[in-house]
Amino acid sequence: MFSDVVYQIQNEVWLAKEYKEILTQLARGELVPDYSLEAQARLLLFKDRVVIPRNPEIQLDILQKHHNSLLAGNPFQEKTLKLITRDFFWSGMNQIIKDYVSSCQQCSRNKNIHHKKFGLLTPLQVPSGPWNALSMEFITKLPLS
Repeated sequence: MFSDVVYQIQNEVWLAKEYKEILTQLARGELVPDYSLEAQARLLLFKDRVVIPRNPEIQLDILQKHHNSLLAGNPFQEKTLKLITRDFFWSGMNQIIKDYVSSCQQCSRNKNIHHKKFGLLTPLQVPSGPWNALSMEFITKLPLS
């Protein structure tokens, strides 16, 4: 299965218009800043990270393996981004990872509360007569559900 994914990444990157010029230069032995070819697997690398084509299926597979798996422990956005960017690169990956993690139901159920505990409401003194005191309570900064 792993070799199937590698084969799919190879084919799609080699066919992608956005990498055609870079791959041509590297195949001729020219140096391209930040890019290299992994000789054995013929994978395009950007700063020593595997370049992933614009294929939502491959990107989703990587996201699921690095975010949803038991070994990953369902990390939140920043850690998921660090885990994926350590080994992979694709254009627009920051936004795709952010959208994926923010739509994760398990993360939204388990998210930490990052605010101070709300204080108790304090009652007003009982007025001596009608219309001697008028008050309004504004409840703001409620946590998102």
